[in-house]
Amino acid sequence: MLYFRLARGYRPADLGRWLLTATAAALVAALLLRALGRALREPAVSSQPRLLWCLPPLAAVGWFAAVAARAVPAARPERINGLTAAGAGPVRIRLLVAGEIALACTLGSALTLLLFLVLRNDIADPSLAADLGMGSPLPAAAPVTLLVLVPLVAGASAACAVPFADPLPTGQDHTAPTGFGPLRIALPTGLLVTGTALELYGLRPGASVDGRPVALPGGLGDTGVAALTGWALAAFGLALLTAPLLALAGRLLALGRPDPLRLLAGRSLTAEARRIGTPLAVLGLAGAAVLAAFRYWIGRPGASGTTTGTEALLVGACALAALLVRAAEVRSARREVSATLLRLGAAPGLLVGAAVLRVLAAGTVLLLTGGLTAVLAAGALA
Repeated sequence: MLYFRLARGYRPADLGRWLLTATAAALVAALLLRALGRALREPAVSSQPRLLWCLPPLAAVGWFAAVAARAVPAARPERINGLTAAGAGPVRIRLLVAGEIALACTLGSALTLLLFLVLRNDIADPSLAADLGMGSPLPAAAPVTLLVLVPLVAGASAACAVPFADPLPTGQDHTAPTGFGPLRIALPTGLLVTGTALELYGLRPGASVDGRPVALPGGLGDTGVAALTGWALAAFGLALLTAPLLALAGRLLALGRPDPLRLLAGRSLTAEARRIGTPLAVLGLAGAAVLAAFRYWIGRPGASGTTTGTEALLVGACALAALLVRAAEVRSARREVSATLLRLGAAPGLLVGAAVLRVLAAGTVLLLTGGLTAVLAAGALA
């Protein structure tokens, strides 16, 4: 009953976040049920690769659930204050937020399971027979076991989004650090350099590791172990460099003697780099993977990349949704500063121009990191 009372106070942003979580969970549940249907239709073929390809989208949904759960206290401080006044402690409030996220994932998974069962009742197109496992008996425990993973992972991620020992955020914290220490810069740079060198080693003429290539599931073909490992390290390094690059872009905007527009945009981007850096990094990685895989499959008409492309798009959608949630969280935290600037006589066009300039700078960083990741991936899959 408590969740129904909380839902009565939902605003459009809260409802959108809830629906995004349910939709992402429904799509991951569809991938899991597809792997189950394939396993039922082709019992002689190992189902482990199909389940392994479901792990990245499942992890993306868990990460988005953590972002959504962390945004609730920051976006709705009055709800947290009301629950605290009613006697709820920090642990119970976190469990309530995690339960809300898990409930959304449960609803999305249940709707997918219902659709799966309806389509299996001999009404689906014959082209979907293999994905649905039509003609094979369906063990009752199998889909339930698979679909329990989605709300379980999402609820656990939401519960652990903010450590229990830390105070709950209230949306009024403007003292977050804006700098990055030497280790935060050196570690991803080292990963990028090491990964690039390892990929170049794997792509040299006649290169191999122990004389054996590795075959990847999903139709990616044979790729050298060294090239694939090098791309993974370089991509991870670029992802970790996204937030420092955003902060650097903000500092460059405010370099020299900036006018009020550049100063406001640069300072704001530097302060927001930590919050929006991770969603931009994941979005760039997903987009780079889609572009590189598309280039690989275009050159090989016989290859099938439907499964991998769908999962990469789902990861990218989760990253985009997380970016929207973080943007709403940043806007809520900046509302007091914007109101103060307007009271001091700042023109409304100044705030709009600063926001446009921040978006352009962040898009430039995203194109830089995502494009470089795509180039490295294209080389690894060559």
